[in-house]
Amino acid sequence: MDTRWVDDLSDNEQAVRDLLDAAGRVDGWPRLAPQEPLPSELSGGPYLLAWDDGLVAVARLNTEGDAFGRQVAELIVHPERRGRGYGGALLEQIRARATKTLRVWSHADDPAAAALARKQGFARVRELLRMGMPLTQDLPAVELPEGVTMRTFRPGLDEQPLVEVNARAFSWHPEQGALTVADVEAAEREEWFDPAGLFVVEREQRLVGFHWTKVHPAADGEDPVGEVYVVGVDPDAHGGGLGRALTAAGLVYLRERGLKRVILYVEGDNAPALAVYRKLGFSVEATAVQYERSVTE
Repeated sequence: MDTRWVDDLSDNEQAVRDLLDAAGRVDGWPRLAPQEPLPSELSGGPYLLAWDDGLVAVARLNTEGDAFGRQVAELIVHPERRGRGYGGALLEQIRARATKTLRVWSHADDPAAAALARKQGFARVRELLRMGMPLTQDLPAVELPEGVTMRTFRPGLDEQPLVEVNARAFSWHPEQGALTVADVEAAEREEWFDPAGLFVVEREQRLVGFHWTKVHPAADGEDPVGEVYVVGVDPDAHGGGLGRALTAAGLVYLRERGLKRVILYVEGDNAPALAVYRKLGFSVEATAVQYERSVTE
């Protein structure tokens, strides 16, 4: 096996995409539409590639880390080449390069990944659930508390207040809590962005919550899928039903766009959010796991 670190994938992009397509068909992640950029989890090096009669594995180490300074790695072995030690060999090289506490994703909660994590001293520390529901069923009414109004996002005006609410709502979250105005502005330039699908609620003319929806293009012959991308409510406004109302508004919008199914991602230990989503009709479809090990261990 030949392995090497590279800063970008320009010389190997098609081979990497082919490997990711094969993994996505088996694991459910990543799912790449033609010409779609790589998911954010795989955006930006350094990358570790492994070759053995073709590309057999790819890894990415996020050296900037999450919102709490932990470095995060992705490691994907081609489904037809698993069980041969490639994953373990690459994980050792990732550990050697990491300079901080390291977290590694397993997007399919695979037993083999769990065994590898235990063998190399990683602990299971996080579960991220993908939930889904059809949009063909009855949807709840959008019911707002007295004194609260809802409208759609205004580009050029709402970025800063949205980021401020997001920071308060997700101060505990390793990724979402780090959202910046520049991140929002960058998303606005993406083809998928639609201000009509970003709902905000205000109380006394102050933004106190939002629901950002997203539409994923068709992949592998499947229909496009809507996503409850982010629902954030200021902690000072909790308990008034804003999260449910915002979610309902987004679901109605996605159905009106002709979508038949919607997904969302939620932390496995976020009991209040899980209760809301289950009551709306969502059920768990998949579980992704993060494993953690300190570089001093």
